[in-house]
Amino acid sequence: MEVAKKRVGILRGGKGKNYTTSLKRGGDLISNISENLEEKYKIVDILIDKDEIWHINGLPTQPVDLMHRVDIVWNTAGPGVSVLLENFSIPNIGHGAFYSSMEESRDLLKEQMNRIGVHIPRSIVLPFYQKDFDGPREKYATKKAKEVFEKFSSPWIVKSFTPDSNMGIHLAKTFPELVYAIEDGVLHEKSILVEEFILGKIASFHSVPKFRGEPIYIFPLSVSSGNTFGNFSSIEKEKLTALAKYLHQHIGAKHYLKIDFTLTPHGKVYLIGLDSTPDLRLDSHFSQVCESVGAKPHHIIEHILEQNFE
Repeated sequence: MEVAKKRVGILRGGKGKNYTTSLKRGGDLISNISENLEEKYKIVDILIDKDEIWHINGLPTQPVDLMHRVDIVWNTAGPGVSVLLENFSIPNIGHGAFYSSMEESRDLLKEQMNRIGVHIPRSIVLPFYQKDFDGPREKYATKKAKEVFEKFSSPWIVKSFTPDSNMGIHLAKTFPELVYAIEDGVLHEKSILVEEFILGKIASFHSVPKFRGEPIYIFPLSVSSGNTFGNFSSIEKEKLTALAKYLHQHIGAKHYLKIDFTLTPHGKVYLIGLDSTPDLRLDSHFSQVCESVGAKPHHIIEHILEQNFE
């Protein structure tokens, strides 16, 4: 007798600045599950368009209809939608409200990291360009670059405020390079995060709860190829791994977390990145660390789903 497939809704879109990123990440999830786990799960594509109209597999619908169409929802559209899903008693995967609050507020993130002895680079968030508010576009990047220059000196890291693989990450060492990097953010219609570049050894960790018998499984430390200070000592590895595990617990990451640290030559630890959705591209850092332990990205996706079906 054939076992019925579990219905997995991939929810993407929604209002706000994460719309495009959510579409991409939801699409990657759909592709990965369809290609690798089709015999076990039936995908239900759920889209919230910019007018906040819900669609299931391309047809307009109401959120309440999900109760009869899915067994679980993987939400890439934001925490507000998770609250709605919980009101309908629909199991869902997504980042929690506390994590989302820190993602929205650098001040809250800094406050929480200070409590555990982790530093945050100085930064400025530049909201996405609006002609009526910001004036002529040809002057915008130069004007904002001056604001950054007055707050902290070069070099600067310039990237999208929210994770976005379409916009590159710029290392600007001069004022003209800073202007160019801000222009790139305007071109991509993104809010921009400009932060001071912290010189040191970069370490990236991926963590998943209850994987391979561990309460929180930490994938082996992966060292950035751009490091200029050599490898990590065993003491440094132990310190950063323990910190990654504690940070996963501290911020209440339910399903998955990627953490990027920089360890300075003086021993200070800086948090330079957090992400609560795995990057499923074949050449991604996540794919590489999965391979390093004999796993595939879809094994982790399956694990996360099955943990939420229990």
